[in-house]
Amino acid sequence: METTLIILKPDAVQRGLIGRIVARFEDKGLRIVGCKLMTISGELAATHYKDHQGKPFYAGLVRFMTSSPVVVLAVRGNGAIAVARGMMGATFGSKANPGTIRGDFGVSNSFNLIHGSDSPEAAVRELGLFFRDGEVVDWPRAADAWIYDHAAGTPE
Repeated sequence: METTLIILKPDAVQRGLIGRIVARFEDKGLRIVGCKLMTISGELAATHYKDHQGKPFYAGLVRFMTSSPVVVLAVRGNGAIAVARGMMGATFGSKANPGTIRGDFGVSNSFNLIHGSDSPEAAVRELGLFFRDGEVVDWPRAADAWIYDHAAGTPE
């Protein structure tokens, strides 16, 4: 099982989309193992987006991400990173396919509603930034037996 970081950005929170977006992950069969509402500090935003420092959009991105509360999620499942990124859709809402989070809820090329880790390495780093020890909870979910085929001994 893989765990990924998902951030429901200020535009998703302000538009009242938290429940609808979280429900999509749960409906898909992914498990929420960490969740909190928070306001990202400038320092945390700078650390999280350090790879974008020096790019023309960096200052605006940090300003946006610190402008209003966000919801940070730790989401777990088989191939959770790829599954979540597929559910999110293309970066810009105007280019995202219908049926994806950005395709169904976004049209902006600036406000894109959601962030998801793009690799296992990024997930480990990002989860460590937003969750302290003990805030990601590994809990057994009875429904996993009905979400994943365990006949081969591992979930698939």
